[in-house]
Amino acid sequence: MINKDPNHKHSYDATGKMTCCSLEEKINDKTEHSHDDGHNHLHESESVWKEYAPALISFVLLMTGLVFDYFIKPTFFQNYIRLVWYIAAYIPVGIPVIKDAVKSISKGAFFSEFFLMSIATLGAFFIGEYSEGVAVMLFYAVGELFQTAAVNRAKKSIKALLDIRPDTVSVMRNGALQVVSPIDVKIGEFIQVKAGEKVALDGELISESASFNTAALTGESKPDTKREGEKVLAGMINLATVSDIKVTALFKDSKLSKILEMVQDATARKSPTQLFISKFAKVYTPIVVFLALAICLLPYLFVSNYVFNDWLYRALVFLVISCPCALVISIPLGYFGGIGLASKNGILFKGSNYLDVMTKIDTVVMDKTGTLTKGVFKVQEIKAVGIDEKELLKLTASIESKSTHPIALAVVLHAGDVIKNVSINNIEEISGHGLKGTIDGKEVLAGNLKLLKKFNIEYDKTIETIVETIVVVAINNKYAGYITIADEIKEDALQAIKDMHSLNIKTVMLSGDKQTVVDKVAKALGIDNAYGDLLPENKVEKVQALKNENRTLAFVGDGVNDAPVVALADAGIAMGGLGSDATIETADIVIQNDQPSKIVTAIKIGKITKKIVWQNIILAMGVKVIVLIIGAIGIATLWEAVFADVGVALLAILNAVRIQNNKLI
Repeated sequence: MINKDPNHKHSYDATGKMTCCSLEEKINDKTEHSHDDGHNHLHESESVWKEYAPALISFVLLMTGLVFDYFIKPTFFQNYIRLVWYIAAYIPVGIPVIKDAVKSISKGAFFSEFFLMSIATLGAFFIGEYSEGVAVMLFYAVGELFQTAAVNRAKKSIKALLDIRPDTVSVMRNGALQVVSPIDVKIGEFIQVKAGEKVALDGELISESASFNTAALTGESKPDTKREGEKVLAGMINLATVSDIKVTALFKDSKLSKILEMVQDATARKSPTQLFISKFAKVYTPIVVFLALAICLLPYLFVSNYVFNDWLYRALVFLVISCPCALVISIPLGYFGGIGLASKNGILFKGSNYLDVMTKIDTVVMDKTGTLTKGVFKVQEIKAVGIDEKELLKLTASIESKSTHPIALAVVLHAGDVIKNVSINNIEEISGHGLKGTIDGKEVLAGNLKLLKKFNIEYDKTIETIVETIVVVAINNKYAGYITIADEIKEDALQAIKDMHSLNIKTVMLSGDKQTVVDKVAKALGIDNAYGDLLPENKVEKVQALKNENRTLAFVGDGVNDAPVVALADAGIAMGGLGSDATIETADIVIQNDQPSKIVTAIKIGKITKKIVWQNIILAMGVKVIVLIIGAIGIATLWEAVFADVGVALLAILNAVRIQNNKLI
C-alpha cells in the first residue's frame, strides 16, 4: 500500500476529519475507504450535517450577536451575557482547532497554524474584540469545509476506479457456478461475466468473442471487441453476451489493482514546489510568531504613549495574516487536481513531481512498435529457400510461440493449428536478435538479420532491401527463408507529432526494427530523427547522448526491452494497454489507452497545474505581504486579516479546483 513518511504528523478535528496539514493523508484515507458497503449512503446526510453543523451554529450565533451589537442594541446584551454569547459562538469552531494546537505542540510541532489561530482569536477575546475573534475562527472553519469539498472533487477519478471493482464473481467449480469474493479466485479457474457486469479479474477470453467498455481503464468509452484467447482486464464492463474467462492473475495482481496502487502512491511523491513550501512554512511560521511578539512588546521601549491592548491587537492582526493556510492547502490540492485530471484522461502520474517534469520536456523519444504503431502485425509473405513453405511456417511459428513479442504472435496466429504436436526444446532468447531452439530435432534460428550475422550464416543480400518487417529463419545453421510482417501506424500518431512540434518539442524514434522500416514510419509521421537496428543497449546509448546535450527528455515505450531507457529518461512513459508489466512498473507515467496523442495531453496537464499552483503562490504571498505591512503599522483590522488569511485561502482553493474543469481543448 502507500508508503508514508513515518515522521509525518497527523492532525484531526473534533469530528475525526483530517486537517489541512494532512491533505495528502486525507486524500489517501478517502481513497482507501471509498469502496465500502451501502451503509455509507444511509448515513451520508447525517455525516454531512455533523460536518457543517458547527460552522452553521457559530454563524447563526455570530450574526445574531452582531445584530444585537450594532442594530437592536438590547439592554440585556451587555457585560457577561454578551461575553457568554460570543463564547457560545466560538466553541463549535474554536475547540477543534485548540485541540489540534495542543496535539501539535505535544508532538513537537509548536508553530502550527492551529497555534496561530488559537492565540490570535483568544487574544481578541482578551482585549474585548469578541465578534472579531469568533469571525476569524468561523472563516477558518469555512475554509476547512471548502478544502474538504475540493478534496472530494479531486479524488473523484480515483474513487471511480475503486467503485468499479466488483465485490463478487461467478466462478465455475465442480461443474456449477459459485458466487465468491474475487480475492478467493485462483489462477487457472474459469469465471463467467454476464452482460452489464464488470470483469473482476484479469484473464483470457474463452468465449468466441465479446465486447467490453474499457472507459474505467483507458478513459475511452468506445467498445473494444475481444476475440478468443485475447486479454481481458479487471474493470472492463461486458456489453453484450455472457462471456467465459480463464483467470491469469490474482485479484491483488490485476492491472486494475496496480493502477490503484500507482494513483494512491502518487499522493506520497511530492513535487519540488510542494517540498519547498513545506520547508518554507516551517521556517516562516516561527519567524512571524516572534515578529508578532516584537510588535506587541518592543514599542514599550520606544513609544511614549504605549497602550498594551492597542499593540496586542496589531500583533494579533499580524498573526492571523501570517497563517500559511492558503499555501499549505492550495498547492498540494493543485497537484492532486492535476493527477485527477490526468486520471480522467486515461493518464496515470505516479507522483506530482512528474507533473513538474513534464512542463520542462523539450525532447520526446519514442519506441516504434506498440507506441507509434498498433503493434498488431499480420503475415504478408512467406518465402522458403530449400524447404516447403508449410514446413518453414510450422518451424518458425513453433519457436515464436515461446515469445510474447507482437511479431511472434502474428506468426503464431497465422500458422493456426500446424504447431500442434510439435516437439519444442532448448528455447533461448537472444536479446535484440531473436530466438534459438530445437524444433522436432532441428536447430532453428528465427529473428532479424542481426541474428544471422551473429551466427555467421550466409543469406540472400537482396532481402536487406525489403521495407516491411521481416523474420529471417535458419535451420541447422543454413538460411531457410523469411516471413514478412506488416504493422499499421496508430490513427492519432501523426497529430501527436504535429502537436509536439507546435510546442517546440524535438521528436526522436528508436527501434530494434530495421532502418528501412523505421525511415518509412518516420517520414510518414514527420519525426525529426529516427534510428533503427538498435539493441536495448543501443537505445540506452542514444538516450544518454541526448541527455548529455542537456536535454530534458521523455521516453515512451511498451516493451520489456524499453524498461532501461524508461528508467534513464527524465520522464519515463509507458503504454499501459499493450505495455509489459516491467515497463509499466519502471515508468513514471502510464498512458492507459496506448494513444500517442496522450503524450501531449500529459504535457498540457503539467503546464496547467504548474500555472495554477504559481498563481496561488503569488496571490497568497502578495496579499499577505501587503496586509502584514499595513497590519504592523496599525491600519489593518482583524477583518482585513481574515480576508488576507481565509479569504485568500478560499480563492486559492477555488482556483485549484479549476484544474478539474479543464477540457484540454
